[in-house]
Amino acid sequence: MRRTEAAKQLGGFVREHRTDGARRLWHAGSWLAGGTVGMAFGVPVAIASVGTTEGAPQVAGLLLGVGLAGWGLGIWRLVQAFRTREQCFDIHERGFTHRVAGTATVIPWEDVAQVGTTNGDDRPLADARGMGSTCEIRLHSGRRIRVDTFTDDIQELAAVVHRAVHLGQFPQGRGASNPRRSR
Repeated sequence: MRRTEAAKQLGGFVREHRTDGARRLWHAGSWLAGGTVGMAFGVPVAIASVGTTEGAPQVAGLLLGVGLAGWGLGIWRLVQAFRTREQCFDIHERGFTHRVAGTATVIPWEDVAQVGTTNGDDRPLADARGMGSTCEIRLHSGRRIRVDTFTDDIQELAAVVHRAVHLGQFPQGRGASNPRRSR
């Protein structure tokens, strides 16, 4: 569905929140590369440490652990990147459109059951690593839409959906002057 068709169903277009798929792929590649380096050094050290009890088995275990963790996190990010490729949230006056890989789902505000956010990881660079804030939008149908820090302005997206669903304060398109409407 194109934006103009969704705008006809949901009212005027207000804003767009895109997911940065290239950054997510870059993260996947970084984790996979780190895992490959860990395995490339870990396997020879593990082979060389057979029969010894000195420090080599611990080093081999550490390197193999780093390698497996890197591969696991890289594959996880890669799967996320393909599942949410070209993801975008178009906010309209009477709902939003969730677009993923050329498929668009029109979701009126009445279909949203709950919006939850978490600030996630408080460690340095958490948002840059994609492990910071998250938002989960639950629909009455049981479907859950998870949004993470790879999406532009996730806090504002969550706030707009929360205000529309729980407070009845619907976003206004261009030229609108009434900030509050009744349901």
